[in-house]
Amino acid sequence: MSDPTEMLTIGNLARRTGVSVRTIRFWSDSGVIVPTGRTAGGFRLYDAGAVARVGLVRTLRELGLDLDTVCRVLDRQVTVRDVARAHVRALDAEIRTLRVRRAVLDRVARKGSTTEEMRLMHELARMSADERQRIIDDFVRETFDGVDPKAPGAHIAQAMRTMPAHLPTDPTPEQVDAWVELAELVSDEQFRERVREMALAGAQGGQQPVGPDPAKVVEHVGRAVREHIAPESAAGAEILHRIVDSHLSAAERARLADRLATFTDRGVERYWQLLGVLNGWPSAPSRVPAFEWLIAALRARV
Repeated sequence: MSDPTEMLTIGNLARRTGVSVRTIRFWSDSGVIVPTGRTAGGFRLYDAGAVARVGLVRTLRELGLDLDTVCRVLDRQVTVRDVARAHVRALDAEIRTLRVRRAVLDRVARKGSTTEEMRLMHELARMSADERQRIIDDFVRETFDGVDPKAPGAHIAQAMRTMPAHLPTDPTPEQVDAWVELAELVSDEQFRERVREMALAGAQGGQQPVGPDPAKVVEHVGRAVREHIAPESAAGAEILHRIVDSHLSAAERARLADRLATFTDRGVERYWQLLGVLNGWPSAPSRVPAFEWLIAALRARV
């Protein structure tokens, strides 16, 4: 057990702690490790308790604390527990930033993006949750402006706002790609106009003919798409009549085709797919090719 009255020179303190003389001198000059006294020749002296203080300072510095915070801990103005909690939060944020940066660079390496594209990707990926949500909210607000929130189909507006609180802690290349693509998609004027057209038509849903059972479309037309059966062919007619009444008039077929076309769009389906990637939703096969086939088959018989 060390003598509490023992006085140590800076050299002895360095040997006891394994910290260099230069570092201890710097900490002393900064007021972190204060000398207990001085020799007749003016050299600094430290008491035995300085060994423990130097050890604590070294540990806190290695954990990334600045000297001002270390001083507050030593002066008991703040507890180590409080400091540790704050630094955990800061480190978590830094780790998220680094992982997003890595994912962006990985995308650049995979796709050979230009300098401007890389800058845009990095800005989009490092946006805060509020900033990302604002982009989507602005898009949805403008698209559904004037649509009665109680109208049929208006609930889609709320669903389109379902952005995750933040990109995942360790975003996959697909998730970074998805956010970049989504941000570009909602800024496209043609896409915005297309969604607004669908929103306005959905608000009048009660005045439009009811469409066919989506499950039947996926089942029967999906096979036709996979087998490359032409919509206008005799085989196409057979498949069509499994889904819609063969006795529909030409005018009724035309109205149904127009109705389906209003709500069939690859860009809009892509929007939902991208949200799914970001939110970790289960992936679902595309339905648009099947409905495009169905629309073509209806119009071929008008």
